[in-house]
Amino acid sequence: MTVVPVTSADLDAAEVSWFAALCSDDYQFLGVPDGDLRSSWAHCSEIVKTAEAQGFRNILCPSSYQVGQDTLSFVAGCAPITEKINLLAAVRCGEMQPIMLARTIATLDHMLQGRLTVNIISSDFPGEKAESEYRYQRSREVVEILKQAWTRDEIDHEGEVYSFKGLTTDPAKPYQTGGPLLYFGGYSPAALDLCAEHCDVYLMWPEPKEAIVGRMQAVHDRAAEKGRTLDYGLRVHMIVRDTEAEAKEYADYIVSKLDDEYGRKIRERALDATSLGVSHQAKNRDIADEFGYVEPHLWTGVGRARSGCGAALVGSADQVLSEIEAYQKMGIRAFIFSGYPHKEEAEHFGRLVMPHLKTCSLPEAYGRVPQAAPATPLAAGERR
Repeated sequence: MTVVPVTSADLDAAEVSWFAALCSDDYQFLGVPDGDLRSSWAHCSEIVKTAEAQGFRNILCPSSYQVGQDTLSFVAGCAPITEKINLLAAVRCGEMQPIMLARTIATLDHMLQGRLTVNIISSDFPGEKAESEYRYQRSREVVEILKQAWTRDEIDHEGEVYSFKGLTTDPAKPYQTGGPLLYFGGYSPAALDLCAEHCDVYLMWPEPKEAIVGRMQAVHDRAAEKGRTLDYGLRVHMIVRDTEAEAKEYADYIVSKLDDEYGRKIRERALDATSLGVSHQAKNRDIADEFGYVEPHLWTGVGRARSGCGAALVGSADQVLSEIEAYQKMGIRAFIFSGYPHKEEAEHFGRLVMPHLKTCSLPEAYGRVPQAAPATPLAAGERR
């Protein structure tokens, strides 16, 4: 039995996803920039194609003000070069006017024929600092407007940040029934409330399992107040090899040239560098053992040179499978893995672990993806 009720309680599979390093976040040695691994279209699209070939069902396309790829532009570019993999587009609420954002997402959803998922984020804009309460209120209103655009004939919204009256939703009708699934991560009370009321999958960064259980319980309690359940996801790095010794040796290898001062600069340039979630990742490093492990197979060394998700599962294929199965029993239904370098580590995981996992697409499991072109104005519906 899962630690809290989940939406996909009867699902005997997991959405196993990879990560597209769009934001200058691919290295052979952490903290040592390598021109061959820059976040160019050529390199990042190769990561996506590799992930699809290895059987990953989704791939997170992050957003940040770094040298790299604009998220929604990149997702659009991936539509004609992929066939099966979903794309999880990170959308920082407020960057685009909400009505036009709804239309943009609907366009992408049609281009991908239902393979779009959306990661709602609420971090600061470049060069701007806003109070957390305002940022989450803005995100709440954006999500409410998106949902109206995707499920109603008109948008009528009167909020603290946005106000719209009587706008037709024809230009924003999505390919998927009800629109793309919304994935969300956040640790503040306002974040938990927003996710509990409006989102589908609550994403967490790695922590000791008892902390993850507590986090799931906190979100579930809020969702239950709204008469809802959620699914839960874990974003964690991955180092898997034929043996545990080889995996741990590789973990040491990728930080062997890291200058900690430069690693700090990398962490601090991220737009989420001062968030509550990032502070929890720093706490993991503080309580880890002398080798950086906070659990026998959860290594915090990655967090020395990146903001956000700051720990990796490290072990043999059998050990990693056991960890994944333990998370699934807790109620985790979505995993977003990554590794350095991203293309090569996707291949390691694909060879060693993927054949032993039963995977799924959550939008398909939710019944969001129609079997034929939907009756939308952009697909098979009446053109008005």
